[in-house]
Parts: sequence; C-alpha cells; structure tokens
Amino acid sequence: MSGLRVTADKDTGVAVVTLDRPARLNAIDLAMASELGAAWREFRYDDSVRAVVLTGAGDKAFCTGIDRDASVPQPGSPYMQDDPLLGVGPKANDLWKPVVAAVGGMACGGAFYLLGEAEFVVADETATFFDPHTAYGMVSAYESMLMAQRMPYGEAARMALMGTAERVSARRAYEVGLVSELTPPGQALAAAAACATVLAGYPPEAVQGTVRALWAGREAALATAFAQAPALVALGNLPAGRQAELFRGRHREHRTR
Repeated sequence: MSGLRVTADKDTGVAVVTLDRPARLNAIDLAMASELGAAWREFRYDDSVRAVVLTGAGDKAFCTGIDRDASVPQPGSPYMQDDPLLGVGPKANDLWKPVVAAVGGMACGGAFYLLGEAEFVVADETATFFDPHTAYGMVSAYESMLMAQRMPYGEAARMALMGTAERVSARRAYEVGLVSELTPPGQALAAAAACATVLAGYPPEAVQGTVRALWAGREAALATAFAQAPALVALGNLPAGRQAELFRGRHREHRTR
C-alpha cells in the first residue's frame, strides 16, 4: 500500500491505520481511497483486530481531504455524481469495530468523511479543523451533514460557511464536543491507542453491538440528507475551472502575506 500504512498488535487487538502521504498533507488520492476501503473490509474478517486507531503521518496534518490533483470523471447528468470519498470510511464498508481518530495538525474538508465515521476523536493542541469548500465556490454537502451530527448546529454551520477565513482550534473543538480528549502536542496517537486498547479488551460482541446501535441512531437522518447531496452539489458548485482560479488566487494571496 503506497499511501496507507496498516499495523496491528496481536497482543492488544488494536490496529493502527495511518494516512501516509505527509508530503501532500495526507490528502486522499484515488489509490488511497481504494486502499482505505480495502483495509476496512479486511478488518471485518480479522478477529484478532478488535479496535482501530486512525491517524495521519507527520505533524502538519491529519488529512486535508481529496488530493486536488486527483481526476474524478463525472457523468454529464446532475442526477448522477461519483464521489470517491463516500467509500473511505469504516461504516461505508460495513465495519462495526470501534474506530478512534487521532488528530494532529490540519483536518479539513474531505477529512470529515473519516472523522464523521469514527466513534470519537482524540486531538492534540496543534489540531485545527476547517472546511474550505465555500471559499472555492463549492458546496459543503456530505462534510457538513456529517459534522452537523458531531457538533452543535451553529458550530457546524459556522465552520462550513466561513470556509478558509476561520479555523476551529483544538481547544474550541473540544469545548463543542467534536473532540473528546485533548492532549499535549504529539500525544494524540498514544492517547487514542490507550482508549482503543481498553475497547479491544472488552467482549467484542458487546462492543460491536454498541457501535452498531450508536450508528443506527444517526444513519436514518444521514441517509435522508445524503440523498439530497448530489443535487445540491450539482446546483451550487462553480465550474471546475472557476474553482481552480479561486484556489490559485487564495494561495497567491496567502504566500504574499
């Protein structure tokens, strides 16, 4: 696996899935998207893995969403859209073992597909959360729908609408409940692994049943919301060329500051 690193400790029953593209701020290309789906599906059949930690390599980012160099051909109809990130999370792959996310650095945009399907999030004090979609002329649909179930509505709305103008600090994310534990810099992975080790030590049937029950409380609302997302994206997104212009312009502005 070129963009994903998977390790498992047979003694503790904990696997660690690491997004391993630090030079690209752990952005998800099409190969990594496929690898993530394959990893979650493989865990379904590996009874030695009873809990999973999800993290990102390096100290700059957990994940910055889809790689902007990824080419995703789209059907011509607004009623059909292909989104490779819809299949990157554990729940999308029918995995009901607990997943704890460990976040350091930036987590933005498409990273919320992953955080939205984790049971809870541990972050260190360097973590920042933001959603750049609106700044680049794009609708935040799936991401904001997932975050609206992890944060108070007003906080999710502010993050989705403010785009690149504002970042949610680790402290603020902890205060509003997006993050369940805040650690000193560099210690989120160890703290998440400690939680996962506890979960892996409990009877797996009870743990997995609880994970499934928790998700059942969310999935009906998400299914209804997700059904509207393709049309909202098709109606609200600027053409790809205009999006690219906005992206280049904001990055030039950032470099001159």
